[in-house]
This record gives sequence, C-alpha cells and structure tokens, in this order.
Amino acid sequence: MLASHADRERTVDVLRAGYAEGRLDQQELERRVERAYQARTVADLALLVADLPQGPVPQTAPVQHVVPMAPATFLPRPPKTNEKAVGAMVCGVLCLATGGLTGIPAVILGHTARAEIRRTGDGGDAYAMTGLVLGWLSTAGWALLIMLTVLFGVSSG
Repeated sequence: MLASHADRERTVDVLRAGYAEGRLDQQELERRVERAYQARTVADLALLVADLPQGPVPQTAPVQHVVPMAPATFLPRPPKTNEKAVGAMVCGVLCLATGGLTGIPAVILGHTARAEIRRTGDGGDAYAMTGLVLGWLSTAGWALLIMLTVLFGVSSG
C-alpha cells in the first residue's frame, strides 16, 4: 500500500518521540526522518519505527472480542424487569384481542410500574410505556365510540 503524507508525518512523530526519550541519537533521527519522507509504501515506514515501542498503529486492525477478566458470577447483574411493566405491556397488546377491555388495567399497571421503576431502578420502562400508550389509545377509542353513540342517539331521538 502506498504511503500517504499523513502516514509519513505519523512516522516522523514516532521518530521524534523516540529521540525525545533518548532511544535515538541526533544523527539516527535525521537519517530516519529523511528516509521517512522518501518512503513510498507503508511497509517502508513500518521498518523505520519497528524497533521503537510506539510504532505505527495499523489502519485496518481487526476488532477483537473483549473477554471479561472476571467470571460471570462476579459481574454485576442487569437490573430486573419490573413485573407490573410486563403486565402493562401484555394488557396493552391484548387490547386488540379483547376489544379494549384491558385498556384501563394497562394504564393503571403502566403508571404504577413507572413509579416503581423510578423509585427502585428496575428495568422495563419501555414495557410500561408501551402498555400506557396502548391502554390510553384503547380508552380514548372507547370514550369516542360512547360519545358518538350518545350524540347520534340524542340527535335521532
């Protein structure tokens, strides 16, 4: 791979750091800097700093999976999911199947679950919010249906 100007400058920075740490003398630094500016490939640049501890970092280094140093037993557990939040979501989803009968329980469970989650730090806020939204939509739908029924009943009667 051909070396870019940035690659050359990075190599010269590593060489200057090596000189500042006393790893290179003045003549060696000047020779290597001259060769760095004349280098055509990244491999040529890597040879110039191979004996220095902070050589160039490869640009296409593969990402490696990090294995935790401690066994899973000693790692902190994720927060438990609040049961009322799960119940709120289930009731909210069941609003479609039950014709909206589980809308009010979804709202009640959702509000109590969110209060408990704020107090205890449990997980499941998204579940509670899903139950709340579906429950309120169902309740609003029923309220609208009842109101329209009453309006049409009064106007036709």
